[in-house]
Amino acid sequence: MPRLFHIISIVGARPNFMKVAPIGEELALESTSFRSTIVHTGQHYDSTMSDVFFDQLDVADPDVNLNVGSASHAQQTAAIMSAFEPVLLEWQPDLVLVVGDVNSTLACALVAAKLGVKVAHVEAGLRSFDRSMPEEINRVVTDQISDILFVTERGAEQNLRREGIASEKIYFVGNVLIDTLLSKLERARALHRREIEPDGDSGYAVLTLHRPSNVDDRRVFERLMSAVAEIGKELPVVFPVHPRTRLAVEASPTAAQLLQDGRLELVKPLGYLQFLGLMDRSHLVLTDSGGIQEETTVLGIPCLTLRDTTERPITVSEGTNQIVGSHPERILEGWRRVKTAARAPRTPELWDGKAAHRIVQILRSFSEAHGPGSQNP
Repeated sequence: MPRLFHIISIVGARPNFMKVAPIGEELALESTSFRSTIVHTGQHYDSTMSDVFFDQLDVADPDVNLNVGSASHAQQTAAIMSAFEPVLLEWQPDLVLVVGDVNSTLACALVAAKLGVKVAHVEAGLRSFDRSMPEEINRVVTDQISDILFVTERGAEQNLRREGIASEKIYFVGNVLIDTLLSKLERARALHRREIEPDGDSGYAVLTLHRPSNVDDRRVFERLMSAVAEIGKELPVVFPVHPRTRLAVEASPTAAQLLQDGRLELVKPLGYLQFLGLMDRSHLVLTDSGGIQEETTVLGIPCLTLRDTTERPITVSEGTNQIVGSHPERILEGWRRVKTAARAPRTPELWDGKAAHRIVQILRSFSEAHGPGSQNP
């Protein structure tokens, strides 16, 4: 019996789980062609940031957990590389599949490339053009060492070609994050309304913050909270608090006043279905997350991105997203546009729930050309 083409998929941080889940489902349907293994680096190690996502996304438990935990970017990347190398040497896969732009993405791609193992990058070519963001470094370097680059939008193709990536390596397949959203949306909507959702007919806003530039500088965080205070006069704000953000909240006088006035509701990090349901029923989302920009675009929920750049420009040109930075004046100007705009957003091309299927069909062709028994090792 011929050996199956062996793919190791890497997950490490919360966004990875939603992207690997639909690919894993498609690989399972092709079990006569592929052997699929999941390696969890443990970059997100808290159960609220990891285990619950495996459960709610119907992803099998990882075959290997590297348990690297939290550290500085350099230390964490190095720890993942050191822990992943012996796994790769033992399992001897034909391809390592990485998703997104977190440290696990770069670290595992580097190990694979140095050992001569093919690398596929899902969500390739996205660029904020802001090298101060660690994720931007991860994206650029991962793309340069990948053998297959799956892109979510046409602009990402152009970015890769400008950087010298050969066209035959690039495949426009759509967005696997949206595959997961569309497949789980009815389950999320069927959940009973939680106590975290404010009462009343005026609706509510959702706030998420986790980037160091927003939560580690007290002056920036206070500016953000002052804008939230103004929006909170019209919409109560629900804030699922990322672990790294809790200290900033506790140190913020403005946040304390908002909590006292009942205009800000802090909740623990939510599972995927709970957060999707919360976001789907909201009137506004304020965030510094890349993936949430994409999800709100498909849900049709107005989104104010609390950053100066985005690596997902299609969410602005076709979706519901506005880039408003961290200054209250710009944030509130964006909120005024939300209240007065009559623009109907469009769903971007190929964000149709079938990206994972397209990815696996391309991997099938690749395996026939480069897998066991082929003439192109």
